[in-house]
Amino acid sequence: MTRDIPKAELHCHLEGTAPPALVRRLAHRNGIALPDGLFADADNFAWTDFPDFLRAYDAASMCLRKAGDYRDIAYEYLAACAREGAIYVEMFTSPDHAAEMGMSYLDHLEGTVAGIEDAERDFGIVGRIIVTCVRHLGAERGLAVARDMIAEPHPYVVGFGMGGDETAFHLRDFLPVFRLAADAGLGCTVHAGEVCGPESIRAALDELPVTRLGHGVRAIEEPRLVERIVRDGIVLELCPHSNLATGVYEDMASHPFPALLAAGCKVTLNSDDPPYFATSIGHEYATAAADFKMDDAALRAVTRTALAAAFVGEDTRAGLLARLDGAGQGLKTPASAVAEAPVCMTSEDDNTERERHET
Repeated sequence: MTRDIPKAELHCHLEGTAPPALVRRLAHRNGIALPDGLFADADNFAWTDFPDFLRAYDAASMCLRKAGDYRDIAYEYLAACAREGAIYVEMFTSPDHAAEMGMSYLDHLEGTVAGIEDAERDFGIVGRIIVTCVRHLGAERGLAVARDMIAEPHPYVVGFGMGGDETAFHLRDFLPVFRLAADAGLGCTVHAGEVCGPESIRAALDELPVTRLGHGVRAIEEPRLVERIVRDGIVLELCPHSNLATGVYEDMASHPFPALLAAGCKVTLNSDDPPYFATSIGHEYATAAADFKMDDAALRAVTRTALAAAFVGEDTRAGLLARLDGAGQGLKTPASAVAEAPVCMTSEDDNTERERHET
C-alpha cells in the first residue's frame, strides 16, 4: 500500500491547498461574500482553462484575511498530508496575495508558522516555507517581496521561488531578485516548462541561481536539455495530475514522468494545488504506482530524492531520512502514527486558540 510509504512534497501552493469547505468556512468567519460560480458543487471548484483556474484561485484566496486563517490552512493541509503518510512538506506562500487582502508580511508569516508548529506537534509532520513572488507583477514587486523576507528572517523560511504567468517578462529581469535570496542563503526554485516549452527551462537555468524547477516537465521535448538537467543535478518538481488538469498532457500514458526518470533526472512527486486538480500527495504516489508501474522501492527513492533536494537544514534532513529508512525496516509508519495521534481542535473549534493567533 502506498499509504504506508513515507512521502515528501516540495511543490504545493499554500493558498491553493484549501478545499471548498475550508474556503466557505473562512469566508463565513470573515464576513466575506464569495463570488458566484466559484464552486462546481459542494466539493469542487469551477474552472475551465488555465486563466480561469487563476481566476478561481484568486477568488478563493480572498477568504484569507488574518494570521489565524493562514494558521488554519497550513495546519489542515499538513494534517491531511500526514494522514497519507507524508513526513515533510514545503509550501509556497505568496505575500502578494496576503498584501492584497491588507495583511503584512509578518502577519502572513506568523499565521503560517503557527500552523506548521501545531501540525508537527500533533502529527509529527515537518513543514517549511518557500516565499514566492508573482512573475506577472514584475521584478520591482519581486524585489519588494524578497527584501521583506530577508528583513524578517525565520528558520522555517528556507527558500524563494516564483510562480505566475510564464509568458510575462523575461527571467533575466528577475536575476537581482533571486540573487538577493540566494546571497541570503536561501534555496531557489522557479516555475518553468509548464505552460511554456523548453525555452523557458533554458532561460531559468541560464539566468537564475536555481537548483530546482517547478514542473520543468517539457524538458522532455529536447534531449540535450534533459542531458543538461541530469548533468547539473537539477531537481524537477513534477506534478502529474496538475499537468493533466491544465491540459499540458492528455493522460497519464502521455506524461513524461517515467521517461525523465529513466533518463536519469532527479524527479519528485507533488500535488501543486490539490483541491483544484482532484489530487493529493497520497494520490500522486498511488498513481505513480498504478500508472507508472513504480514499486515500493522506486517510490521510496522518489521520497529520498525529495528529502535530499529539500531546502531544509541538515540536522532536520538527517532526521527525516532516518524516518524514511526506519519505516523501510518495519518500524511504525507515518500514517499509522497519525492514526494514533490525538485530535487537535482547529481555531474554528477553539475561540481562545483563534484569538491567540489573530492578535
